[in-house]
Amino acid sequence: MEALGAFVILLSLFVLFVLVAVYATRVRKVGPNEVLVISGRKRRNPETGEIEPYRIVKGGRAFIWPVLERVDTLSLELMTIEIVTDDVYTIQGVAITLEGVAQIKVASDDVSIRTAAERFLSKSRAEIINVAHETLAGHLRAIIGTLTVEQIYRERDVFAQSVQDVSASDLSNMGLGIDTFVIKDVRDKEGYLEALGRPRIAEVKRDATIAEQMARTREAESMRDYELQKAAYDNEVSRKRAEANLAGTLQENKTNQLVRAEQVQIEVIEKKKQIEVQEQEALRRERELEATVRKPAEARQYEIQTLASAEKFEIRARAEAEADAIRIKGEAEADAIRARGLAEAEAMKQKAAAWENYTQAALIQQIIDRLPEVASAVSAPLAKTERIVVISNGDGKGAGASKISGDIASIISQVPATVEALTGLNLIDALNRVPGMTAAAPAPNGSAEPAKPEEA
Repeated sequence: MEALGAFVILLSLFVLFVLVAVYATRVRKVGPNEVLVISGRKRRNPETGEIEPYRIVKGGRAFIWPVLERVDTLSLELMTIEIVTDDVYTIQGVAITLEGVAQIKVASDDVSIRTAAERFLSKSRAEIINVAHETLAGHLRAIIGTLTVEQIYRERDVFAQSVQDVSASDLSNMGLGIDTFVIKDVRDKEGYLEALGRPRIAEVKRDATIAEQMARTREAESMRDYELQKAAYDNEVSRKRAEANLAGTLQENKTNQLVRAEQVQIEVIEKKKQIEVQEQEALRRERELEATVRKPAEARQYEIQTLASAEKFEIRARAEAEADAIRIKGEAEADAIRARGLAEAEAMKQKAAAWENYTQAALIQQIIDRLPEVASAVSAPLAKTERIVVISNGDGKGAGASKISGDIASIISQVPATVEALTGLNLIDALNRVPGMTAAAPAPNGSAEPAKPEEA
């Protein structure tokens, strides 16, 4: 029984393994670039409810029943179709050759996939491209016949879009979709397109020449602007460099000034230290002098002052005694002077009263009384002269001693003029007005000499 149980278990495991292996081999995974068309069994479409002889699987996976179902793959990848149409006539009758490229693929919607499956499931990729190529080429030739060369050449995008729009309907009927269609080249054998391009070529060359000249002009302007900017930059650099040099010089001067100030400060400190040393030396010398000179000198001075004070006291006592004697004598002399002064003042007062009663004649008499004194004063220098040497040139006016006597007489004759200058009194006129006196005859020099009084 145990062996039978083990056999049943092993058999079950084997059957399970076989079923898993068969399932694994019959399950198909569907990529995003393909569609599975499974046929062989009819099934109801869950979306439309219709009975379909095949089913379409997009993405995911599907189990294919062995013996009962068949699976085919329909590619959804792009197919590139190159189309060349030779010598197709335009509406103008100009034969042109056109090259284009189209990108087509099986459309992704279910209707297009079913349509493409019905038409191309058993065909190869090359056969599908050939069918699409013929369809596009036919529409391309038909559209070329309705356009001019200029429209095809200048409006390629519009032309390509027209081809794409017209071909889309026919391709859609086959389950195909056109993604893009572009014109690669348009040419002709007669040189029509070349002739069309010549004006444009000339225009382009002209524009190129103008552009080149403008470029050269802009280049020259750029060079000029560059030179101006460079000159301005150089000037700025020179100015900044000069400012930097000046700043460096100023900074150097400031640094030198600071260094000099520090040196001066050091010198000041050194001088202060020297002064302090000198002061200390002077203080030392002063103390030395005080100990060696000043103290003995002060002692000597004190001794001298003491002796002088004693002597001064003695002298003061003697002087006070003498001063008392002088004071007593001075008081006596002052009394005598006071008495004499009072007497003289009284005499002057009486004399002034007498002068008030004097006449001019009395005044003249006083002056005449003083004339001998004037003559004595004039001749006084001669009296002190030991020897007189007279040098005469013999001009006939006297010589020798007579010359000296004449000079003295001339000096005496100028006395009246001197009196008049000092007192304002004309002595000659006054004498003439005195009764009994007459003016003397004028002297040879024009001055009048008074008559000499008789000697008593």
